[in-house]
Amino acid sequence: MSNAMYDKIWHQAQEALSVLLDKESQKMIEPQRNQVFIFETLATFYIKYVQIFRNLENVYDQIIHPQKRILIRKVLDGVMGRVLELKNEMVELELTEFHYFDDILQDLKLTPQQLDIPIPKYFLKEKLEVIKGREKILAQILADSGIDPSKVKYSLKSIPLDEAVKLIQIAERARQGRLRALFMKQIFLQEYKAKQSKMLGKKVMDPWAAALRIQKAWRGFYECKNTEKLREKEMIFLGMTPPPLFNEVSATVIQAEKVDRLRNEVQIKHEEDYREALVTIKNDLKLMEGVDIKENLQDQIRHWFIECRNLTGTFPDYPDIEEGGSAIIFSNKTTQQVIEDIIAKQEEEEKNEKRKKKKKEKQPKKAKKQKKGKKEKNKEEDEEWKMSPSVFLPAMKEGNNTYKDIWMNKDESWNFSQDYDPELIKEEKRRELESEIRVQVDELMRQELKNLKLAVDREREHPEKARKKEVSKGKKGKKKEKKAKKDKDLTADRTIESLYKELVEEGLLIQALKVNLSDYIGEYSYLGTTLRQVAIEPMPSLLDVRQLITLYGIWPLGSAAVHEKAPLVKSLLLVGPSGVGKKMLVHAICTETGANLFNLSSSNIAGKYPGKNGPQMMLHAVFKVARQLQPSVVWIEDTEKTFYKRVPSVEKMNEPKRLKKHLPKILKLLKPEDRILIVGTTQRPFDAELQSFCKVYQKIILVPRPDYASRYVLWKQIIERNGGVVTGALNVSCLAKVTDGFTQGHIVQAVKGVLTDQRIRRQTYKPLTAVEFIMAITSMNPVYKEEEESFKNWYAKTPLGKKRALAITGGSTEKAKDSGKKKEKKEKKEKKKK
Repeated sequence: MSNAMYDKIWHQAQEALSVLLDKESQKMIEPQRNQVFIFETLATFYIKYVQIFRNLENVYDQIIHPQKRILIRKVLDGVMGRVLELKNEMVELELTEFHYFDDILQDLKLTPQQLDIPIPKYFLKEKLEVIKGREKILAQILADSGIDPSKVKYSLKSIPLDEAVKLIQIAERARQGRLRALFMKQIFLQEYKAKQSKMLGKKVMDPWAAALRIQKAWRGFYECKNTEKLREKEMIFLGMTPPPLFNEVSATVIQAEKVDRLRNEVQIKHEEDYREALVTIKNDLKLMEGVDIKENLQDQIRHWFIECRNLTGTFPDYPDIEEGGSAIIFSNKTTQQVIEDIIAKQEEEEKNEKRKKKKKEKQPKKAKKQKKGKKEKNKEEDEEWKMSPSVFLPAMKEGNNTYKDIWMNKDESWNFSQDYDPELIKEEKRRELESEIRVQVDELMRQELKNLKLAVDREREHPEKARKKEVSKGKKGKKKEKKAKKDKDLTADRTIESLYKELVEEGLLIQALKVNLSDYIGEYSYLGTTLRQVAIEPMPSLLDVRQLITLYGIWPLGSAAVHEKAPLVKSLLLVGPSGVGKKMLVHAICTETGANLFNLSSSNIAGKYPGKNGPQMMLHAVFKVARQLQPSVVWIEDTEKTFYKRVPSVEKMNEPKRLKKHLPKILKLLKPEDRILIVGTTQRPFDAELQSFCKVYQKIILVPRPDYASRYVLWKQIIERNGGVVTGALNVSCLAKVTDGFTQGHIVQAVKGVLTDQRIRRQTYKPLTAVEFIMAITSMNPVYKEEEESFKNWYAKTPLGKKRALAITGGSTEKAKDSGKKKEKKEKKEKKKK
């Protein structure tokens, strides 16, 4: 794709964004009461923002103009944050993490695939060298400590003499058996050839009859092949089967990939040129225009002194450096405008004094009216719903305005190579240079003002004020220091490198598996809205889960700007049966964002950092390294063990509940600027104390077993990825129906078991069939409906699950809290009686 094409996509995305921003500003004012209409408006905005994000992300990845990329990045972060805000509003409105947009997608004429949320490529591109360096250090530490996973060490065990003799005998007998089989095969072939020669010798067929027989066989074979071809063509024409070479990568795709790589190289080169130009152009401006700027500023400030003296009778007070110096007075203003402002201020001060006197008399009466007014307003606000204000809208509007002012109608016919624009740099650097020179000018003019005051007005300085300011500053500084001392650093004498090495050697900082989120295969739930209309709560699809991982895990960890302002998600819990891909999702978050992975599972920390202060020291070291080398993911596998109701006698020695008290405290210490995510995975959430469990984990995601559509896609893709060829002989639909209840883990295990090297080689003359995979999967235990229902019932007891259940039945959240408190009181009374 050419530069012009990407520019066109950018312009279209910006136009769509400006239309959407105008609509959103209107909707924020309009109050609504109908919940269905509110959800539709939120969902429509969400879908449209996702479409804009997809286009902008593609443009940002491929466009090579460095100054355009800076603006696109700003808007991109804003759109990303707005999507997260809308998602949060939809969750609060519907009281569920999963939403279905079937009807809205139909109205907008979009497919569910277009709703898939992409992961920005710049997450990894911009810190590729840092990630590679970190991986090398990690591998080196593992190698030095002898825990290198790449070098597998085989331990040689001594075998008793009797067993060794038996092993040699088995091997020798097998060798002799193979030789005997070869010998017997040769004898059989000789006998078969002898029989054939005797048969041919006795019966001599007529050449015409032989020719007819050959013709008959050939014509039959030819017609069979013809009919097969015709049937294939018909099926391709009807759209029932894909055309040949459908799955093969075409030459155009390969060429496009090459162009993408070349564009990335040009992008880096233009970025470097732009950075160099920022320095060189600024130096040139300093030499050429620096003296003129200084003189103009001095003249401007002197004129202000004289005019103020003429109007007020005294020289003005010069603003301090902390306040911003003369920049406050002359911010985009001429000297005449400044003088007009001084006159206007004097008039306002006089009016304000008169108003204050009148207000003092009428204050008690107004207060009563205000109280009544507030009560009435509160009632109305409870009934009506308004869209909550956004943190990201100002940034998007600012970006959109700069696009309209600079890039919308800009003539770039001279810039075919799409290099930096020197005029824009000059404008930016001129402002920077002016602010730097202004600081120097302010120092000179302050002194000049003092001299003028002493010479003309004989006004003396008041050093007491300055001293008071210094004292107050000192006090403020001391207060801040005291606050900072409260957070004790337990490892103040240790470097980050030494702590990093210690955590790797202890096995708390592990190497994440290279798994992309796109490898988590699945399909959309196409009947979600229909089922909800009939009051049936559908199980989420695998792609719904994948989207939530992107929104709650990958986006905030990948972008610091988004993490600081978007609704903060500190912890995430993945709940589901064994084999549904919970661990894979954890590793995918790390791979897509380049995050460090810390393993604080109860089995992994058993016996490490013993003593009373051991867990505190361990967590301090983990989170100190995690903050310094962010983004970071803290993974707690089988997290229900940390919150056990009753610890099994087998696990009492491991002390699985060591972190139970410390985790809530650490969550409170995590701030928006800390890109750290705590992720827990569990397949038995029923064993944990629900209250403490839900206090630690902010977002709970139920990971289901795959439905029919997901199983169909899984079977097909996993077979192809493991070297299998899907032909007409393999009925994938039948295979997907029969394996209802089996998870992704089961499917992968079955495919790997069937597709051995020998079976892959035999595919050409013996294609794969569904029976082979069914035979392999029969020995495995599926996830039954009862188990799935138990997960659903457990989720209904969580805070969000309770709210959702009450909302469906027509209750309120307050009732849920009351009922929960009553249950707790009853349980406590029963325990006391026992």
